[in-house]
Amino acid sequence: MTSDKPGPGDAPGGLRERKKLATRQALSWAALRLAQEHGLENVRIDDIAAEAGVSPRTFNNYFSSKYEAIVSRSTDRIRRAAGALRARPADEPLWEALEQVVLADFEEADRSPDPAWTAGVRLLLAEPALQAEMVKAGAAAGGDFAAAVAARTGTDAETDLYPGLVAAAVQAAQQAAADRWLRADPPVPLLPLVREALGLLAAGLPDPSDGRTAG
Repeated sequence: MTSDKPGPGDAPGGLRERKKLATRQALSWAALRLAQEHGLENVRIDDIAAEAGVSPRTFNNYFSSKYEAIVSRSTDRIRRAAGALRARPADEPLWEALEQVVLADFEEADRSPDPAWTAGVRLLLAEPALQAEMVKAGAAAGGDFAAAVAARTGTDAETDLYPGLVAAAVQAAQQAAADRWLRADPPVPLLPLVREALGLLAAGLPDPSDGRTAG
């Protein structure tokens, strides 16, 4: 599979890079939509490419499988947050910076979803092949995020526990929020759930029972 990462002639944020990103996102979204509508086993790479308006060869330039295409929506989000974290002001407290970079990718998730959509996604996420791809891709993206945390905190992502722990906690917070969002009845927006999850992490996950009074 050829790489869709920027080459030597691609300036960051340049037109060619933006086109590549748009194609990657279109393919990923097409894969998710078709799998949600028709079932993962019924979707072929040719179908995804046609839905995105590109050739199967173009699909193969970006992804090795339909599973990778679907999972890339969440792993790309983690990598974007890692890049944004490196660009935050050096004097900004870590957890404030983390909240800013993570929530930036959820700004459009401030509306309640269609229950039919979330029901379909729940079924899709139960597929073992997709779960395996999520674990593999999530580990790689988490490594990028840990490296960004290490760079910001003066720690070593290879030898220090802290950056990997922070990265894993942030990923877990997003996953917990997404799980709640997918199962909420009535439906609720995703953005407030992610914000709440990050806030609880930043506060040190205080025990909710501590604020209760005896009845």
